[in-house]
Amino acid sequence: MMNAMSYRGYSARVEFDPRDNIFWGKVLGIKDSITFEGATVSDLTLDFHNAIDSYLKDSAATGRPAQKPASGKMMLRVPPEVHGSALIAAQAAGKSLNQWAAEVLKEAAET
Repeated sequence: MMNAMSYRGYSARVEFDPRDNIFWGKVLGIKDSITFEGATVSDLTLDFHNAIDSYLKDSAATGRPAQKPASGKMMLRVPPEVHGSALIAAQAAGKSLNQWAAEVLKEAAET
């Protein structure tokens, strides 16, 4: 299981650096680089929140839209056999392929 934090719709991976005796984190799911650190969990949490708040404030000030972790649109390329099997599974479940795939992806991502 990954050590993670979430704030204002942004998620980050958290690790501990034993050499420097510090926690550090990196925001996932966007191309911009947002990192943060702290000697304690409280410090780490505060720096994470400050990093996100600063990112959003800077984006607004410069007129550059802040990147969002996900748009909700996803393009997948799979072999035709997988596409066909997924379509049959979705129809058998009484769902659209989109509904079925969203449920399967959600379940897989939560395990």
